[in-house]
Amino acid sequence: MTALSDSALDQLFRTARTYNGYQDRPVSEDQLRAIWELMKMGPTSANMLPARIVWCVSPEAKEKIASAASEKNAVKILKAPVTAIIGMDVDFHEHLPELFPHDQTAKSWFSDAEARKVHAIRNSSLQGGYFILAARALGLDTGPMSGFDNAKVDALFFAGTNVKSNFISTLGYGDPTTIFGRLPRPEFERFNRIV
Repeated sequence: MTALSDSALDQLFRTARTYNGYQDRPVSEDQLRAIWELMKMGPTSANMLPARIVWCVSPEAKEKIASAASEKNAVKILKAPVTAIIGMDVDFHEHLPELFPHDQTAKSWFSDAEARKVHAIRNSSLQGGYFILAARALGLDTGPMSGFDNAKVDALFFAGTNVKSNFISTLGYGDPTTIFGRLPRPEFERFNRIV
């Protein structure tokens, strides 16, 4: 492998930003599928892939998710072309015989329901990070957020399933007038140790 170019690193990290608003440009289903095709390749424990995504594109779906968000976030959701709900299947282990086929005992590693929740949130959060990077790599911008009622989102979008919401993110072509100035990013020595 070789290092990415500075322009690629800028697009993914250094000049990439979290957006609070978007240009009036649509995002296609093909683009949503392309994000998934990239993000599914990121590593998760035992290839568990617990993330389950609901892509809110229709006005009705956006109204539903906005109804579960804080007032400021609801405005962002309603104006964004897409809002993705990054959920997590707490019974991800049921799929391990398919997803981790070289060890057919893998399902039994996750028999404890409470431990599964920890694995689900950790690994779906990883996948959420891959979602952000995949979107950026494909020329799109994101606005990941908390600030919503998880229980309400779960009732609205995941009723009758073993999926729970982790976080949500708006998605589209960012409007540069909606971002804040770059916030501080500490130097290595402040938050790191080499031992």
